[in-house]
Amino acid sequence: MGKRAAILAGLFVAAIAVAVGLYLFQPWRIFTSSTVTEDIPSAAPLPVPSQEPTAEPSAPAASATPDAPAGPAAPAAPRELATGQLISHEHASSGTVRILELADGSRILRLEGLDTSDGPDLKVWLSDAPVIEGLAGWHVFDDGAYLDLGALKANKGDQNYEIPAAAVLGDYTSVSIWCARFAVSFAAAELKT
Repeated sequence: MGKRAAILAGLFVAAIAVAVGLYLFQPWRIFTSSTVTEDIPSAAPLPVPSQEPTAEPSAPAASATPDAPAGPAAPAAPRELATGQLISHEHASSGTVRILELADGSRILRLEGLDTSDGPDLKVWLSDAPVIEGLAGWHVFDDGAYLDLGALKANKGDQNYEIPAAAVLGDYTSVSIWCARFAVSFAAAELKT
């Protein structure tokens, strides 16, 4: 009877170990993939302040070009503040990183042509860490200052991540696709202005 109890206890411990391992490593993610394709957000143009004081409403003024319809101004194209190319760290990865300022002054980090592996608890980080190729660069991004922009939306495609208005972009020199579960970088890019 004692031998049977020991076998059952061993099987129970093994089952718990397998369950914990599956939760942590999520090995099925080797076979999963998702794609997100987001356009660059358009922001309404900033209003142009009037040069003349406003008075009581009156009849509409004649247009300088009577045949041209008056309409809203076209939104200004986003301004590129920084860019970089992803290099592979723990997983083969490629794509372009761009930081864009929209017409309303808001900023986004944009991943274009992203292609990396799926994994557990992947984040997009702005960081002050240097981008180092090879194994030496896998674990440096949580050593200093970093700004978590949120969960990676998909492991492929074009994606946008809002940068908080209070963030000082000069404090960050790189981007990492960071696996928070195992504290390792899947891919990183040095930002160049």
